Amino acid sequence: MEAKVTSLPEKRQSKVGMVLRVTSGNFLEMFDFFLFGFYATYIAETFFPSKDEFSSLLFTFMTFGAGFLMRPLGAIVLGAYIDRIGRRKGLIVTLGIMACGTIMIAVVPGYAQIGVLAPLLVLIGRLLQGFSAGVELGGVSVYLAEMATPGNKGFYVSWQSGSQQVAIIVAAALGYALNVWMSKEMVSQWGWRIPFFIGCLIVPFLFVLRRSLQETEAFLARRHHPTIAVIYRSMLENWRIVLAGMLLVAMTTVSFYLITVYTPTFGKSVLHLTTGDSLLVTLCVGVSNLFWLPVMGALSDRIGRRPVLIGFTVLTILTSYVAVSWLVASPSFSRMLGVELWLSFLYGSYNGAMVVALTEVMPVDVRTAGFSLAYSLATAIFGGFTPAIATWLIQVTGDKAAPGWWMTFAAVCGLGGTLALYRTRGRPARAQPEAA
Repeated sequence: MEAKVTSLPEKRQSKVGMVLRVTSGNFLEMFDFFLFGFYATYIAETFFPSKDEFSSLLFTFMTFGAGFLMRPLGAIVLGAYIDRIGRRKGLIVTLGIMACGTIMIAVVPGYAQIGVLAPLLVLIGRLLQGFSAGVELGGVSVYLAEMATPGNKGFYVSWQSGSQQVAIIVAAALGYALNVWMSKEMVSQWGWRIPFFIGCLIVPFLFVLRRSLQETEAFLARRHHPTIAVIYRSMLENWRIVLAGMLLVAMTTVSFYLITVYTPTFGKSVLHLTTGDSLLVTLCVGVSNLFWLPVMGALSDRIGRRPVLIGFTVLTILTSYVAVSWLVASPSFSRMLGVELWLSFLYGSYNGAMVVALTEVMPVDVRTAGFSLAYSLATAIFGGFTPAIATWLIQVTGDKAAPGWWMTFAAVCGLGGTLALYRTRGRPARAQPEAA
């Protein structure tokens, strides 16, 4: 019998298909997650009405942030589950949980119809989304790292974040279209729900895509799969790596939510630009992120993770507040676009190297759980409340550029995490048996 030989084009086609299938589910999860932040002003009017616009908006962003508080729990519970039973099955479970949260937010009547029950049900929907997202990013990142070709791990893993940018682009494009085709009153009353319903409608299709995923060869090749108890014990033993990883992610999660989820509100409520202009800037940011992520992921494959991480944290520390100050000094569409694209360059370049770095420093038996816990702690403590913190900082300081200081602080955390994990000659603090 002749052995079946797989040609290089077929192998590449198979790899591309795997990337598309695994990141398609990540697209939906992040699409639904971001919609809440994009339409915060309308959600505030519907579920958190108040005579004080600041209070209404702050309650909305606090509810948005509450979903991130569930992420560490999701990382611990679902992360251990995925490390135990496999990447494929776990990613199907996370998609189902996220879909339930999205449907709940899409169909709940407003405060005017059912009173305090409305914001309570929205909060439950957010908590479900957060529980699922707590392990989604880790599950997808680990899957991509384990199926990547040698020497290209950074490039492959960057598409986890890349799928999020596609979600940003689609969500912003829908918002822009609604702003053009519908009156402000129609969007405020019911039009903002349309993107949520669209997310619900594509759930069955994405379930089919994820069910066709194959388990990674790296997971199948392991002779021993640790029990849940062993996984939890290993995470405790490696708490220093998890905490350093959390600092590493802080730069990513703060900058990401600042330039995407918070941008429409910042442009409309703080800079007093039009809703259409703010959403158009957000769309351009998504396109910019999508470009820089794989480019810098590939660059980190060539020169190492450490130089990229250090270089862009330092650049962020030096320029983020200065850039935002220049914007608020004379707000305009062109200035907002320029500043947001610069911040996008900083975020995309750093994150292109950061995500793959986090998969490499985690012990292999708890790779999904460890990655997810570090990422979830960072989003719960830093990133998830970025819109709320930015709103609060502007209110208490009177400085419209104050969000720039928050991004600077996050970059300092990212630099500290990088130095802690890469102590000598660019090698991770923990010996890594696999090729980077």
